[in-house]
Amino acid sequence: MSEAHEIRLTLRPLTPDDHAAVTEVQRACFPGVQPWGKAQFARQIELFPEGQIGIELDGRLMATSSAMLVSGDDWEAAHVYQEVSGPGGMDAHEPEGDTLYGIDLAVHPEARGLRMARRIYEYRKLLMERWNLRRMFIAGRIPGLSAQPAEPDGGPLSPEAYVRKVLSKRTADSTLNAQLAQGFYIRRVLRDYLPSDHESHGHAVLMEWINPEWMPDDPKVRAVVRVAAVQYRMRPVTSFEQFADQCAYYADLASDFRSDFLLFPELLTNQLIPLGEVARPALRVRGLNQYTDRYVELFRGLAIKHNVNIIGGTHLVVENDVLYNVAYLFHRDGHVDRQYKLHITPSEARWWGVAPGDKLEVFDTDCGRIAINICYDVEFPELARVAKAKGANVLFVPYNTDMRSGHIRVRTCAHARCIENGMYVVLSGMCGGLPSIDWAEMHYARSAILTPSDIPFPSDGIGAEAEDNNEAMIVHDLDYTLLRRAMRQGAVRPWLDRRSDLYEVTWKGE
Repeated sequence: MSEAHEIRLTLRPLTPDDHAAVTEVQRACFPGVQPWGKAQFARQIELFPEGQIGIELDGRLMATSSAMLVSGDDWEAAHVYQEVSGPGGMDAHEPEGDTLYGIDLAVHPEARGLRMARRIYEYRKLLMERWNLRRMFIAGRIPGLSAQPAEPDGGPLSPEAYVRKVLSKRTADSTLNAQLAQGFYIRRVLRDYLPSDHESHGHAVLMEWINPEWMPDDPKVRAVVRVAAVQYRMRPVTSFEQFADQCAYYADLASDFRSDFLLFPELLTNQLIPLGEVARPALRVRGLNQYTDRYVELFRGLAIKHNVNIIGGTHLVVENDVLYNVAYLFHRDGHVDRQYKLHITPSEARWWGVAPGDKLEVFDTDCGRIAINICYDVEFPELARVAKAKGANVLFVPYNTDMRSGHIRVRTCAHARCIENGMYVVLSGMCGGLPSIDWAEMHYARSAILTPSDIPFPSDGIGAEAEDNNEAMIVHDLDYTLLRRAMRQGAVRPWLDRRSDLYEVTWKGE
């Protein structure tokens, strides 16, 4: 082969024999920072050879990179370099970790401008896809910090203020800007991460890249999940069995469509109120508690028989003489979970005496993690934030409104939660009514399955929708892969772009 056709640039795995060349690159890039020792370098290759790579130009090593595997959740908080590397150079490596942690990347000054760092990041991203890793962490240097003028009080500019300055384009940092261009986003400043990095005043920035192709290793969790929502007609019934037949019809229909989830509306069992003795409203709804065992057994049996996870609307339950509005999740394997309504409307409190629950649940199902916001709950954005942070990708909203204005509040807030958190939202409402039954005479609903508002999804953010006040069941497929891609590559990224340096949502007591 002639010299003109020889390959000049090669990306390859590092070997122990590369130690001297790697040391040369590191010293040229990071004066004052101690390079890897020979034993440390050899151990890195032994523990995780796929994570140690270099790039040769005309036979000379000009770029080097080291990475290891960790459990990402353990490294989201503040930490320092020595905790990650340890005396052995890669002591925190976990072979079963879900996150690639890049602990070193150096490009010789003579090779700058040849996109070598980009090639290394592209290799890492391919490695993550091949190994089904969830994300990548790097502790990025901020070398431009040392060149910043002092603050008015004479002290140095803080690393947080410097990062904000870079993000607002008031200054540029060669390393931070390059990493942002690779699709990383900032998690936090790591103070005193590497004291020997004098250019960065010892600080670093923890940055994250989300793998859009990642799928949980649980073989039960599929990429696409089918959901169904009932727009249920409230009509008079003369027995519990008649109510049960109406519910069973929809469970059978959802099974015919091979649905994974079926959602019924809030206050579903209020249809049974006329079966009790006539009394004032507060006593009428408390009388529904007598049907709790039959209701639970009915829906537990329907979930098993029809092989569908059912959110059975909500049911009013009396516990220790306290009235609660509870959504039941009936898993198709037979076990049952509950979510108490957390925010009670003034009418519920005044007329019925409903009390609020005190815990937001996120449920593990055979189709991933889900959460339930009952009607008014979805009008409080903190709940969906917490549910998303706990891993929920679908928010189910059983609701019950009597007027269009109430429906619009629930629907608008539900779509906001969908967009804010990059999650799907499924709504099931009630239509029809029960003459002469206070707070059940009429209902307004337009049930829907909502998606984020971005290019991969329907242009109006609606996967499926019922017609106003017509009894119906709507069905739609939810693609979790689209959620992950939109979260990282979307036109906007509301979840990733939260200013966690300024605010956060926490759940008290946890």
